Amino acid sequence: MNHKVTRRQFIGTGAASAFAFTFLPSRVWGANERVYVASIGVGGKGSSDVSGVDNNGGTIVALCDVDRARAKGSFKKYPYANRYRDFRKMLEKEQKAIDAVTVSTPDHTHAHASIMAMEMGKHVYCQKPLTHSVWEARRMAEVARKQGVVTQMGNQAHSGEPIRRGVELIRAGVIGNVKEVYTWTNRPIWPQGITRPEETPDVPDHLAWDLWLGPAPWRPYHPAYVPFKWRGWWDFGTGALGDMACHIMDMAYWSLDLGAPETVDAESGGMTKESPPNWSTVSYQFPARGYQPPVKYYWYDGKKENGNRNLPPDDVLEGEDPGQWDCVLIGDKGKMWFKRGGPGSDIGDDFDNSYWKIRSDRDLSDFKAPPKVIPRTKNEDYEWVQGIKGGPTPLSNFTRSGPFTETVLLGNLAIRLNKRLEWDSHNLKATNAPEADQYIKREYREGWRFI
Repeated sequence: MNHKVTRRQFIGTGAASAFAFTFLPSRVWGANERVYVASIGVGGKGSSDVSGVDNNGGTIVALCDVDRARAKGSFKKYPYANRYRDFRKMLEKEQKAIDAVTVSTPDHTHAHASIMAMEMGKHVYCQKPLTHSVWEARRMAEVARKQGVVTQMGNQAHSGEPIRRGVELIRAGVIGNVKEVYTWTNRPIWPQGITRPEETPDVPDHLAWDLWLGPAPWRPYHPAYVPFKWRGWWDFGTGALGDMACHIMDMAYWSLDLGAPETVDAESGGMTKESPPNWSTVSYQFPARGYQPPVKYYWYDGKKENGNRNLPPDDVLEGEDPGQWDCVLIGDKGKMWFKRGGPGSDIGDDFDNSYWKIRSDRDLSDFKAPPKVIPRTKNEDYEWVQGIKGGPTPLSNFTRSGPFTETVLLGNLAIRLNKRLEWDSHNLKATNAPEADQYIKREYREGWRFI
């Protein structure tokens, strides 16, 4: 059966009923067949997510965005796709026409859109961080597992060679048993530590403000929130940690099979009730796993009051350029500086290259490079689409990225409460801090689907 799409197959750019009958979902795909996709959030990062899926075997059936100005580029590129503002209406109307959904909205609507799609049996790709709250991350993994759908979180480098080879090297013991990990970012690059604006300007005609707010508490529109600065507000974003840790913490978390931490500590500066801090340092304590020792895992972001970047201690960096690397792993036989960026398809197994530098207490000339046992893929979009078509399960699927996101977001709990958290992962409870419950599972605005 040929599913090649031509413009003649479409009637206009918004005839939903005609479009729905043009596309019939398929459960078994041939090698050259397409996967029919609806995309939620198609401006900004969402535009590249839509293009990535389109370029790797997806056919874009419908586009949804609350901001028509931001979505203009995607609307122009896919003139045949039906257009929506409310993802709930899109999913209901296009349910029989689509196989899969991409979600590239602000953090606070990730779970609502993704879970609704998964409960319809649709495969889902969702941008990082997977969710806005710890409880939502647990639910995302549970629903994905129950529905048996193919999922992928959008931490792109997880599909690249540097991370996958780095995981293999660490697991092969290139620096021995790892006991400490240090990670950092230059974020935030948007305003944080701020208070709510008092002005109430008119909502731009191109923006459906109430839909943009979604499940978050209602507040008047202000350009301090959209289109990009929402990351610096607790109601919508998850700060620098939520934005970047799902990228930067990934390799070490994966290679060490870390699971859930036992305790989480944090210190920060400049935080307000409404907005994440200007800088933060988070430390996670992970238990021993079999023969592997306990791990202390540190996170650094932002700039301190003196204008200096918040970075690991000098004895960790040892004079290395922090802009070159964003992760250091310290083992009982050596040390690795690591950078996740780029596909790096031909990096080989050198111990000093553009993606990592390894210093060992032993002679590495005798170290036997491990075989490449982790599946390789072209990119994350290809991995997801091929998984839908019966290929290998994407490796950043929600059953893995859900627990990882839980761990990342626990750092925000410690930041907001300014105290050590003793964490009971099974019950999703900070056993020493009942006041954390309000952040573990947030309240949703009246009229929004309870998930």
